Amino acid sequence: MGSRFGTDGIRGAVGAEITVELALALGRAVGYRFGEAGESVLLGRDTRRSGEMLTAALTAGITAAGADVIDLGVVTTPCLVHASSQAAGPAVMVSASHNPSPDNGLKVVVGGRKVDDGVEQDLERLLDDASEIPALPNAALGRTRPDRGSIAAYERHLVEIAGDAFRGLRLGIDCANGSASVIAPDLFRSLGAEVTVLFAAPDGTNINEGCGSTHPERLAETVLAAGLDIGLAFDGDADRLIAVDGRGQLVDGDSVMGICALARLADGTLRNNLLVVTVMTNGGLERVVRQQGGRVVRTAVGDRHVLAAMERDDAVLGGEQSGHIIFRDRATTGDGLLTGIELVRAMRAAAQPLSKLADRIPRLPQVVINSDASRRDDWQDDPDFSAAVARATVVIGDRGRILVRPSGTEPKIRIMVEGDDAEEIERIAGELATLAEARLN
Repeated sequence: MGSRFGTDGIRGAVGAEITVELALALGRAVGYRFGEAGESVLLGRDTRRSGEMLTAALTAGITAAGADVIDLGVVTTPCLVHASSQAAGPAVMVSASHNPSPDNGLKVVVGGRKVDDGVEQDLERLLDDASEIPALPNAALGRTRPDRGSIAAYERHLVEIAGDAFRGLRLGIDCANGSASVIAPDLFRSLGAEVTVLFAAPDGTNINEGCGSTHPERLAETVLAAGLDIGLAFDGDADRLIAVDGRGQLVDGDSVMGICALARLADGTLRNNLLVVTVMTNGGLERVVRQQGGRVVRTAVGDRHVLAAMERDDAVLGGEQSGHIIFRDRATTGDGLLTGIELVRAMRAAAQPLSKLADRIPRLPQVVINSDASRRDDWQDDPDFSAAVARATVVIGDRGRILVRPSGTEPKIRIMVEGDDAEEIERIAGELATLAEARLN
């Protein structure tokens, strides 16, 4: 069978790609793969209704294979990863991150890092053929216990980093009706901020629904109407951040990275003067970082690629336009709450509002269209679509760039066109998107 693991674990619609049977089988595979070493498996989930069902199936599979389960309950992915890092052990997060509520996902990490290709292959093999996993007697089964301190330990970690940067800040937060709801409001209040909270009432079906980092419009309206200093919008599992400045303007991942990179260049903490971004990052960010003496390295899309490049080149800051940003001297994964803290620290260090800092990050006109494409991975094999991309690339020449890539988590193809002429890139992107939906379904 083909690989089930995408760029961010196994993800899909509940009842179709993500089933109880799959969660049970993955639990057995994880329990067998790591239980022999006597390691307990940490489990966490976001607020989707299906999370309880899938966590129960994972628990059954893990304990059936002889490993213990430590259940953190509803928690952010970065919190679970932090706990995994502290324990140097395996963990499984049940979340589909920014996807809508009918979806869910299963993400395996070990020691605070996504599993490598070798472990993924081991798990795939055990999912395809579990015959080597023995049936255990009662006395050999794993046990289950609730977690008692991981969330508090994670909060202490963030409080230490934040210092007094939030004291007196008028802050709006959008918790996306997701995992941030259980941590963010109390955390930021404890830091001394005056906090206005939106979308922190999860009901199992409203995660990411018209809110969060993918829909921050309501937060932007609130920040502007209430005269707040800044807004922070998280996604369903709080590993991403999109900010809002005091003008109600969105500050995306590129701008956040730029602001933090310039702040770290100024105080000497941007190791090797290096920022790692993906091919989707706006060329304006690269331009200003280089002007200020920094270096920029681009990678393929996906935090795994970003982290690999950061480790290879010893960088401490990198991320994606989507707001998935890694501060490698603070964490091993993208963390929306941590990113918000680093952004506010940059504001305080510069003694300037977010709007002024955001204005320092230039933007080249850029259009990104996500087109439905059931044959997303085969786009280069379609002669009409691939030829259209080639022709458009020649037309735009050295005045811009075109990037076409399949989504790693959804049946879509992402078309990005960037250049100096806004009308031209909108026309090119629209034509390619229309053709993609006609040819790739």
